Amino acid sequence: MPEPQYDNGGAIASTGAGGAMDLATTEGATLEKTPGGPEGTGPVEKPRSLWSDAWRDLRRNPVFIVSGLIILFLVFIAIWPQSIATQNPLQCDLAKAQEGSQPGHPFGFNGQGCDVYTRTVYGARTSVTVGVCATLGVALLGSALGGLAGFFGGASDAVLSRVTDIFFGIPVVLGGLVLLSVVTSTTVWPVIGFMVLLGWPQLSRIARGSVITAKQNDYVQAARALGASNSRILLRHISPNAIAPVIVVATIALGTYIALEATLSYLGVGLKPPTVSWGIDISSASPYIRNAPHMLLWPAGALAVTVLAFIMLGDAVRDALDPKLR
Repeated sequence: MPEPQYDNGGAIASTGAGGAMDLATTEGATLEKTPGGPEGTGPVEKPRSLWSDAWRDLRRNPVFIVSGLIILFLVFIAIWPQSIATQNPLQCDLAKAQEGSQPGHPFGFNGQGCDVYTRTVYGARTSVTVGVCATLGVALLGSALGGLAGFFGGASDAVLSRVTDIFFGIPVVLGGLVLLSVVTSTTVWPVIGFMVLLGWPQLSRIARGSVITAKQNDYVQAARALGASNSRILLRHISPNAIAPVIVVATIALGTYIALEATLSYLGVGLKPPTVSWGIDISSASPYIRNAPHMLLWPAGALAVTVLAFIMLGDAVRDALDPKLR
């Protein structure tokens, strides 16, 4: 019987009949073939990382593919809406108010005589901008505060826990009605700032728990024993292994923030005219739902598809990053 050979990854390689390689690895390891093995032994397999495994699973997931294509299309029309809508969304003709579909105007006209198709296309820019910026702000602020509190613990952790409890007690819609009712700006930034203000506690609590779990692992204790500084341990060893839950929750929350912007705009405290928004169009179309349902159908449908796409994407990312599902 030939002698067993050991590769650099710790796997035991033995040559059987016909020169085939039998690999025995530890339970749960995922291997990938790489060139450059010992001469005569063929390619050597080494463990894949969590992220490479997740990307491989995502590419095979039809939910991820469908939702990703929808989101790519939304991002495209958000950046270049004029590529598929050549008219001005603020150009209206009262003589055509509430009229249905016509050549060159497939979605008809709203109560002010504005083209519904053009406003629906341009509304994607506002929704994507609000969703992406709010999610980035919440993720950065929540991850930083929660990660530092979970890593250092002590008084900072206790104070952050009590502060997050206070913010969790504030109803989001009621808080928006109170805080945004005094804002006169027609830009998206007050709405984004409000979402970041009330959204960071959720990501902070998730990041805190993930960091507390990661810092108890053996590799963190080994790095500390070797003299690594707190900043190096946090950035190089803990953050890459604790960021997965934050990414999953932030992806799902992005769709929630888009729906929240539409809700606040519908109630009249979010975005304000002349900003083009699906929430504003839904609000203005509500009184005419019996006589001109097309005014409500298209912006509401676009909003529903967008929110659903981001939620589906978040679910696919969660399934790919959860090692318990492997």
